[in-house]
Amino acid sequence: MRLLGIETSCDETAAAVVADGAQILSNVVASQIPLHAVYGGVVPEVASRQHLLAILPVVKRALAEAGVSRADLAGVAVTVGPGLAGSLLVGVNLAKALAWAWSLPLLAINHLEAHLYAGWLTAEVPPDSASPPPLFPVLCLIVSGGHSLLLVMEEHRRYRFLGRSRDDAAGEAFDKVARLLGLGYPGGPAIQEAALKGEATAVPLPRPWLRGSPDFSFSGLKTAVLHLTLQEPPYRREDVAASFQEAVVDVLVAKTLGAAAQEGARSILLAGGVAANQLLRQRIIRDSPLPVHFPTSRLCTDNAAMVAAAGYYHLIQGDLAPWDADVMPNLPLP
Repeated sequence: MRLLGIETSCDETAAAVVADGAQILSNVVASQIPLHAVYGGVVPEVASRQHLLAILPVVKRALAEAGVSRADLAGVAVTVGPGLAGSLLVGVNLAKALAWAWSLPLLAINHLEAHLYAGWLTAEVPPDSASPPPLFPVLCLIVSGGHSLLLVMEEHRRYRFLGRSRDDAAGEAFDKVARLLGLGYPGGPAIQEAALKGEATAVPLPRPWLRGSPDFSFSGLKTAVLHLTLQEPPYRREDVAASFQEAVVDVLVAKTLGAAAQEGARSILLAGGVAANQLLRQRIIRDSPLPVHFPTSRLCTDNAAMVAAAGYYHLIQGDLAPWDADVMPNLPLP
């Protein structure tokens, strides 16, 4: 069962074809990073205009690389939220047009749910040769530019929330701290690279534990870095980057493992752009008594393969979108 996935929630124009919710047949992403890097962050109007230019070539390329035509597809899955309204509209309107013209089901996908289903993708290998999927119940940590969430996935598409960010999400904090340190955009990879040349114990930074709560808060940590940059003489920015990364990872790992033990989880799944951070991956694998799953780095960031994977489970459960489905920039995960 092959699905076409379309993703335009922020600044990546993406299309993919995925078989049976797992095997990637194609996964095309047109990045806008060079356009937004000069501004230090995503400019919504620039993003939506670029999506208009890129979306048709990206979809055509995804179909060609997968070697499929509309007759081979079982449905069209598209991100409807959360995200930037203008960007979302580009993908949703094209998905509607294709599904209508090709007489295919339309599947409206939550971007956060799609990130979770990246954990079920087996990349370009047959599903029978891939590692086993996460065991339910799964303790999930979604960490990205806009979200830091802890939740339990009881079974496919059934979730129970535990905690979320009260202010800056982890990825947002990475971007802002990178800007403070003059490391460029996007902040996550920039800080990770700088941290390789720094000493994680060189700079005293707090850990925002929020004792007794599964929630996250990284705004105070970001402010602490701001104060450090104003000191004379200043700390080496590589040391600040390493110390900041260490503080964030300490909190993410401790809260995730604590929640997994409390909830009786059988496995752990990391998702979202920050899940590509190598220190986070190494630390949680080292400290976890449970199997830990995470997508490849390329599948952690925004892509359409994860949208198609989530769409597969919508389709087999009969959860089809109506033709008047609209974008929902603040869509929560059900």
